[in-house]
Amino acid sequence: MSFSLNLAPQHRVYAGFATYSFAMGNIFPRLPDIKHAMGIADGTLGLSLIGTPIGTLTALTLATPLLERIGFRRALLTLVPLLALLYAIAVHAPEPVALFLMLFPIGLMIGSVEIILNVEADRTEFQLKRRIMNRAHSFWSAGFFGAGLFGGAMAHLGLSPQLHLALVVPIVAISMAIFLGGYEPAPARFAATGDKAPMFARPTLPILVLVAVTLSAMLLEGASIDWSAIYMRTVFESGPFVAGFTVALFAFSQATTRFFADSFVDRHSPSGVARVLLAMMAAGVFLVFFSPAPFISMLGFALLGVGSSAIFPLAISAAAQRSDRPAAINVAALSQISFTAFLLGPPLLGFVSDHWGIRSAFGIGIPFIILSLLTVGSLGTRPSSSATSASAGPSGTREEALARANEA
Repeated sequence: MSFSLNLAPQHRVYAGFATYSFAMGNIFPRLPDIKHAMGIADGTLGLSLIGTPIGTLTALTLATPLLERIGFRRALLTLVPLLALLYAIAVHAPEPVALFLMLFPIGLMIGSVEIILNVEADRTEFQLKRRIMNRAHSFWSAGFFGAGLFGGAMAHLGLSPQLHLALVVPIVAISMAIFLGGYEPAPARFAATGDKAPMFARPTLPILVLVAVTLSAMLLEGASIDWSAIYMRTVFESGPFVAGFTVALFAFSQATTRFFADSFVDRHSPSGVARVLLAMMAAGVFLVFFSPAPFISMLGFALLGVGSSAIFPLAISAAAQRSDRPAAINVAALSQISFTAFLLGPPLLGFVSDHWGIRSAFGIGIPFIILSLLTVGSLGTRPSSSATSASAGPSGTREEALARANEA
């Protein structure tokens, strides 16, 4: 496309994450309006939202071979605008079952785009010989921050969710053409073995340990995205703009932390940085659970954004840098389980909200934080700069030495 910007590879990755998250993020500030229009309880809304995680998990499990055959470029340029279009159609659902059915294909697209962008970030990271994974995910959060502000403003102006989501479609399509029109996939980190990729990305034991690390961040990130606006409207009767701004505040704090996280990981270690983030996440849970005032809750959601920021990107890097299988397979194996917490967990928290109150939906994150603290050492205990400075020995290539260093 002749009118696309000539961007560096890492900048195209950043633009892909931001545009994709903006496309999927605009619906969340409007969930209170969708719930009110249907006249349903939190649990019923949560059940209808499960359509997305079912589709996402299906794609993360089965889509990798298909995406490799289609090509990352063609798939990405098609799926992100189509994602925005299907969200605009889904908000016309008249009742929960219809919403569930309309969200399933959206989940398929989300899972496919997740595989493409995370693998592309890892390959570009290896090309540049420096970390960009956390910064790439910071742009995902930045796109979500923009979606929260835009969605809150549209709600404040009285625009219906249907008109609001329809406006998002051309914004996303034009952004993809301008920023991703010249996108070409980066070469694979490791040489292909010629083996056919399996249809099911089976998690290995090291991948399952990484899943345990990510569960708390994925659950509480999903809960904050899905329920923070409803929390503010329910607990404090806040207006639509404040509710939407709370979603944006969570995303902003997450984006800011992710943007600077790589330098901290380089100076310290992945597991050391993750422990600090988990402590901040726990503080955020306690503030949201016990908050007596809206601004205290907003501070709690900001801390949840900081705490959940870099843990999943660090786990993605650890999975993608393993040399036992292709990066796309390891990323899919980690993501297909972790995204169960991110996408399936928060809708199920609607039933917790119905029975014990919406504050409790966040309080149950504490046991998962403890689990993450017990397994966080699997992210690596050496500073990234020290690990990646190791040169290849006589027993392997530089790529294999780098992978071993990051696994240390």
